[in-house]
Amino acid sequence: MFDKLIHHYYRRQLKDKRYEFLYDTHPDELVSFDCETTSLDISEAQIISIGAVKIRGNRILTSETFEILIKPEGMIQATNVTIHGLRPRDLSGGVKVDFAIEQFLQFVGGRPLVGYFLEYDVVMVNKFLKPMLGIKLPQPKIEVSRLFYAQETKNKYYDSYVDLTMAGMIKSLGMPDLPRHDALNDAINVAMMYLTLKHRKV
Repeated sequence: MFDKLIHHYYRRQLKDKRYEFLYDTHPDELVSFDCETTSLDISEAQIISIGAVKIRGNRILTSETFEILIKPEGMIQATNVTIHGLRPRDLSGGVKVDFAIEQFLQFVGGRPLVGYFLEYDVVMVNKFLKPMLGIKLPQPKIEVSRLFYAQETKNKYYDSYVDLTMAGMIKSLGMPDLPRHDALNDAINVAMMYLTLKHRKV
């Protein structure tokens, strides 16, 4: 009941009623998403790409993906280029961040969001979304590392070490490993992890 009241309160903060669809429900559908950014420091970081893929039931809908490049303001540090592989010239034709967020919202709708260390990506989107629409991402959120940790420690001592790196989780789950630090590939990796964890018997 309390959650519904909070949800209703934040819905009333929506500045643009054209985005009411963010509160629609989509039974049996989710969206796995990932952002690549210029820094891990949220106060200075900019989003340079967003990737997402829809999940319906037990299927990853690779025909329904979202990928967009964003032209950042200012220069990208060379150390970050070595991580995400996106050079300034790769982003020169990118869109403005507000447009990218709008397109992302159209893709997601009200579907729950799945991610790996999802809190960071959500905070980054909210950094730009709140000034635009007066709200933060309202969708339910599912963190795959939390699901993995719960399964790994189910029958172990509370202080058991669990490797929560994406590489470690992928290896433990026996999954194929797509090239990482690409927003869409990371979103697909997370979608595969989610479905594997969903059906995993521990």
